[in-house]
Amino acid sequence: MTTTAALDVAEVLARLTLEEKASLLDGSDFWHTQGVERLGVPPVMVTDGPHGLRKQAAAADHVGLNDSVPATCFPPAAGLVSSWDPELLRRVGAALGDECRAERVAVLLGPGVNMKRSPLNGRNFEYFSEDPLLAGALAAGLVEGVQSRGVGTSLKHFAANNQETDRMTVDAEVDERTLREIYLPAFERVVRQARPWTVMCSYNRLNGTYASEHPWLLTGVLREEWGFDGLVVSDWGAVNVREDGVAAGLDLEMPSSGGAGTRRILEAVADGRLAEQDVDRAARRVLELVAKAQPALAEDAEPFDVDAHHALAREAATRSAVLLRNDGGILPLAPTGGTIAVIGEFARTPRYQGAGSSQVNPTRLDTPLDALRAALPDREVVFAPGFEIDAEEADAELVAEAVAVAKDAEVVVVFLGLPAAAESEGYDRTTMDLPAQQTALIRQVADANPEVVVVLANGSVVTLDPWQGRARALIEGWLLGQAGGTAIADLLTGAEAPSGRLGETIPVRYADNPTIGNFPGEAGTVRYGEGLLIGYRWYDAHRLPVAYPFGHGLTYTTFGYTDLDVEVIEDGAEPRVAVSVTLTNTGARAGIETVQVYVSDAEASVYRPEQELRGFARVDLEPGASETVRIELDARAFAFWDVARGRFVVEGGAFGIRVGASSRDLRLHAVVRLDGEALEPPVRADATVDQLLAHPRAAEWVRERVAGHPFEAMLFDPQHGAMMRAIPLVRLARFPGSPVSEAEVREALARFDAS
Repeated sequence: MTTTAALDVAEVLARLTLEEKASLLDGSDFWHTQGVERLGVPPVMVTDGPHGLRKQAAAADHVGLNDSVPATCFPPAAGLVSSWDPELLRRVGAALGDECRAERVAVLLGPGVNMKRSPLNGRNFEYFSEDPLLAGALAAGLVEGVQSRGVGTSLKHFAANNQETDRMTVDAEVDERTLREIYLPAFERVVRQARPWTVMCSYNRLNGTYASEHPWLLTGVLREEWGFDGLVVSDWGAVNVREDGVAAGLDLEMPSSGGAGTRRILEAVADGRLAEQDVDRAARRVLELVAKAQPALAEDAEPFDVDAHHALAREAATRSAVLLRNDGGILPLAPTGGTIAVIGEFARTPRYQGAGSSQVNPTRLDTPLDALRAALPDREVVFAPGFEIDAEEADAELVAEAVAVAKDAEVVVVFLGLPAAAESEGYDRTTMDLPAQQTALIRQVADANPEVVVVLANGSVVTLDPWQGRARALIEGWLLGQAGGTAIADLLTGAEAPSGRLGETIPVRYADNPTIGNFPGEAGTVRYGEGLLIGYRWYDAHRLPVAYPFGHGLTYTTFGYTDLDVEVIEDGAEPRVAVSVTLTNTGARAGIETVQVYVSDAEASVYRPEQELRGFARVDLEPGASETVRIELDARAFAFWDVARGRFVVEGGAFGIRVGASSRDLRLHAVVRLDGEALEPPVRADATVDQLLAHPRAAEWVRERVAGHPFEAMLFDPQHGAMMRAIPLVRLARFPGSPVSEAEVREALARFDAS
């Protein structure tokens, strides 16, 4: 074992010169922090993730161009989210932590918890969900797993980085309520629950200010509200004005600026534009990061268990795939019978991860074709590629071969998907459609043999209609990592039962999605015009049909829901509610169901989505078995962001509790009444009469002042009263014959607002 003296942060900080402190705030190269040799401060290594270790052995870059050391490639977030299993994510995280320790890496750069605002985001494969609760729960599990091994994580990309187009400079215009309820909660959940060592700021601007120099974001929200006590690091190349970033709360610039950042910091301190205490604060955070990493780095590196990690990758892939349809029970495939035709180059050359900075060099790679042949030794499995993955036009000979193979088979399994170039870090997709040659192939194959099963390989949702009508079964395979081929064979043959559930809605067509007209923006700005209504919130609000709803997923058995019970554990400003339901496996084989709880609030004083996911639980049941599933909901399950008060509030009233298997398969309903907070609407200086009448004490004052006066009849006239009540009372007070003066109104409004 290597022995290294523990770093005394306070002592080292006190002995550092200003120049040394400033140098600590810059990387020493592409992947290492800066050290201070004379005081025993070593550099530490950070490297890309988040679904596998991407440590480059030689030439360094951040877009996946150069080779990296072999590491286990787990399914990317687009797949892992479909497991709805935080505990699985903890286990995957622990394995990633062990691989980091083996390579002496201090911080794994991930996970990413940006919302899937548009299906065309080129980096959707690296993000979890369109729902912040689901994304936060799974990302927290991953962070806890990695950090349990003494290795740090970097929660990214903070914040509102939901596209690749102009990602380095685009200004995301997002109102505060939308930020607080949609785009920040996943970050908040991970920060509060899992305590990541670092948070990575994004490239973009947020409401006019670069994230890398945004004091409200990096200090006000992240540290003062959420209690984050770690280090903020820039995304690679995200720094705009270095000294402004230090003042705002950006501690470490990566990669190395070659000393440019250090010089700017020193110049800013010298001329009074930056306080030396801001430099001290950032330097202390860098030293604290090094101190956290020291225990693991002090131990001798031990190789990780390659076979065990591959087995875990296989389990994760199995839980990540989603069975979307299974007409007539065509799946699972029987162990004996006629010929199975496997069609599609993806069966032989699988696409298993996204492109860009998260690209992993796998320790091994399972192919679906080999795995299916191994799983069905008593059936003939024939293969035809059908298409070239990167070709733009169909190959007539390959199509003819595929049709001939399909015609003679008992069942056809077709592997379709997106080429790697269709989705990547650095640019957004141009269409939701699969390549035309592939959709044409499925029609031709189905004409020859209607017994068709389709397996998809894609990191973002694709258009399924109308071609999916030619398939009897459809598996959304996402990108399943290095063991995905064996996992797909396990699911097709029934060795494992599907248990994945969609973490995002699959729309019927791109034109239905909420960002039409607001993605990817124009003239350097993207306006989040849909507000709260992303994903299923949008489709529900507009009563739009979808191809498959959020939370959907089938398995090889069925489940019944009964005996819904809703118990108020605590009421008031911080209510807690327990939702219980009896779940029964009503089928003939074991299976896993994900029980989902949605909350609605039809009585709110503000607009709220039709329903929102507020809790979930995975339950594994044998045939005929039942279990009481209890899911507790905290105050945030019922709260909305009150812009005037600057915090989440729970209004009293009736809330709908909906329990089911997806956002559109809700089996049981109940209503619970909560007292909530005793809230009075805020009173502004320009409050209208109608607004004052909605305020209990202000309403009493208004009615008293106009009682018996001609203004009373005017304000409550059936025909014209609404128009008069829409006038601010302070202006109405200036009307001829007003029963109250402008000064009296201002004094009263100030009194009501202060109280």
